[in-house]
Amino acid sequence: MNRAVMPSLLLTAGEPAGIGPDLCIQIAQRSIACKLTVIADGDLLLSRARQLGLPMQLIDLTEHELTQHQPGKLHWIHSTLAEQAEPGVLNPLNAQYVLNTLESAVTACRSAQFDGMVTAPVHKGVINDAGITFTGHTEFLSELTHSPVVMMLVGGNMRVTLATTHLPLREVAAAITGDLIESKLRIIHHDLVTRFLLVNPTIAVAGLNPHAGESGHLGREEIDVIIPALNKLRSEGMKLEGPLPADTLFNPEQLKRFDCVFTMYHDQGLPVLKHASFGGGVNVTLGLPIIRTSVDHGTALELAGTGRANRGSLLAAIDMATQLAQNQLLQLAHASHPA
Repeated sequence: MNRAVMPSLLLTAGEPAGIGPDLCIQIAQRSIACKLTVIADGDLLLSRARQLGLPMQLIDLTEHELTQHQPGKLHWIHSTLAEQAEPGVLNPLNAQYVLNTLESAVTACRSAQFDGMVTAPVHKGVINDAGITFTGHTEFLSELTHSPVVMMLVGGNMRVTLATTHLPLREVAAAITGDLIESKLRIIHHDLVTRFLLVNPTIAVAGLNPHAGESGHLGREEIDVIIPALNKLRSEGMKLEGPLPADTLFNPEQLKRFDCVFTMYHDQGLPVLKHASFGGGVNVTLGLPIIRTSVDHGTALELAGTGRANRGSLLAAIDMATQLAQNQLLQLAHASHPA
């Protein structure tokens, strides 16, 4: 297959004490519709493969050309652990290794060596224990690329996006400003059109307060902040509905009318989506200059090295990145050779 239908993706193995390395090895056992390369410590991958009892041959990408994936083999770029990792045992000395893999993946994607990146789960706590301020993949990649971003979760026939991500609940209301609403919705609309290839998408917008503020009786953020921002964007041609009460917004019949839901904070939209799709959902970072998808779960330290980790979400993330990369490559081909 040519590159237009077989994208090249770079996979980061995540927290070395967690299930990320296990998932990379499990994924490598099956056929995948992309050219997949993992960036990780090679000794870690081989050691974990032995623990799992799975065959694994690493193909050093610095010495061999990237080719179509073959089950049991994995193209690989080496990144060195500070200390040998033990399944289930966090080690702050390996925190910088985790960030190094992310930085290397972004550099490789921005240089067009790869068409997108997929990330296995990291452990926020151990990175912070190492003295490195870290609130999550999304924020880290935003700072690394100097790009305003939006977190999207896809699953259960839903696309759910967030106005705010990893904020304490008491800080959310103050963070919801007109400028924030406008900037996030512009990113969402742009990526729905250019990456998901949706023509004139319809976006549902949740209110912040119960019953979307009940006409100001349960809070004025809808009236003073959200509605003016939505009206401005509607005047520019965006199809936006809301602000809608979040408790009825996720009714299946209601959702059929929308291409995406925009919620105000992390635990307003994601519990619904994860209830519908946990283990098969995908985290997509909108607004980046590169394609990035990830799993919808954490490091599951207690499952590392046991063979019981579920690969479903990582496989879905790879499939999603593959589709987004194919869309991007088709658009580039069309721009180069317009009809």
